[in-house]
Amino acid sequence: MSVRVRHTISLALLIAGLVVACAACAGASPAVRMRIDTSEADAVLAILARRGHAEPVRERDWARLFESTAFRRLEAREDAIAKLFARPQRRLDRRAFRAFVESDSLLARAPALRRTLAEWRRADARASATRVLAWLPAGARIHATVYPVIKPASNSFVFDTDRDPAIFMFVDPALSRPHFENTVAHECHHIGFASVSAMRDSIEAGRSADALAALGWAGAFGEGFAMLAAAGGPDVHPKATCLPDDRAEWDRNVARFGDDLRSLQAFLLDIAEGRLRNESVRDSIGGTFFGVQGPWYTVGWAMASRIARDAGRERVIECMLDPAAFLEAYNTVAEAHERSGTERLARWSPELIAALKRKR
Repeated sequence: MSVRVRHTISLALLIAGLVVACAACAGASPAVRMRIDTSEADAVLAILARRGHAEPVRERDWARLFESTAFRRLEAREDAIAKLFARPQRRLDRRAFRAFVESDSLLARAPALRRTLAEWRRADARASATRVLAWLPAGARIHATVYPVIKPASNSFVFDTDRDPAIFMFVDPALSRPHFENTVAHECHHIGFASVSAMRDSIEAGRSADALAALGWAGAFGEGFAMLAAAGGPDVHPKATCLPDDRAEWDRNVARFGDDLRSLQAFLLDIAEGRLRNESVRDSIGGTFFGVQGPWYTVGWAMASRIARDAGRERVIECMLDPAAFLEAYNTVAEAHERSGTERLARWSPELIAALKRKR
């Protein structure tokens, strides 16, 4: 074979490869789109670096911070909460934030914060999202930006899931990169579930007002679904990436499954049967079941894990959109365990399931 012929064949193969690659790109699922934006944390660390070298902090350094996309979205989130709950004190005060960045305590933490941010930058946010996509209904999508932020409050949260989903992660040196990736995966499940919320609306259409109120609260079991999905399955401990103390606390909470199920049942039944219509009282009681990772997480995870083991991942996904179906699916596997003599598991009452399905 001549050199010219070999070159011609090589060129043809290269072109064919490019065509195949382009076709694959064109056909790639648009369901996952993730990026990490460290603009706010970078700006804070730049100011701390100048302070650490006894250099004056310039106004353009502050402008870089306050004009960063992450900071502006953080302001928007606090404004939204202040408006929703009529609590103006929740608004983000730039003067107070500036004082926080100028504090000696934050300066002392700068080296650890810098190391943590560098490690988090190596995280594969797309892999985290792709992992949980397998635990979501067909049609779900996860498009989000992760914002590692250095701020006074140590909370992490999701914002604006309907329009431009954002995951704000407090830069905490105690969180390893695997823990960071697991937390991002957990929040990605919430974002993906929000993208198919219209499916749940159609399922619940026609149910009574009390049933809908109870179903709204039962939707908090989504925390349990997210724990399962972020871990990657029922055979992976949901706190595998956490510190030993966190894992031990989770195990203690899971051990209270039966008692916690009964407490949640009483709460949901009071709502579904119209005995608890005061919204502020409902919020007060229902909020106690969140905790750091309380019964909405642990009971939800235990139920979803049991269904996944006994009936498969698809069954978990099928009942994800309908809390009443979720309770029924769990009861089915729990009853099967009891019939086989394996174990006696706490179950949901038929009265609650019927009340959750009640029509107008």
